[in-house]
Amino acid sequence: MEGKNHNNATSALPLMAMKEIPEAHSGATEISALVKDAGRVTGYQLSDGKVLSKQEAVAMARAGGIKGVGISERDGDEYLKSIPDGTENNNLSHLPTVSQ
Repeated sequence: MEGKNHNNATSALPLMAMKEIPEAHSGATEISALVKDAGRVTGYQLSDGKVLSKQEAVAMARAGGIKGVGISERDGDEYLKSIPDGTENNNLSHLPTVSQ
């Protein structure tokens, strides 16, 4: 049993890199594009066409309004990250880019 727990912990390592994984409510939207400025993600476009800053999107995800994402943090800056599911083509990094 101990070995099985170790294997589960190892396969869950990418999830552990996330600060939190909010539970999306039934009417939650998805991210359809990344908003970039000079190559850096500054926000997200949602499937309903709305464009949010990173901070607004993190707050919306935390409230359950965006599905398929977790919240990560780097250098005190929170951002959204795809929840690993073994499929590369639905990762945020594979989404189109829009500029604002």
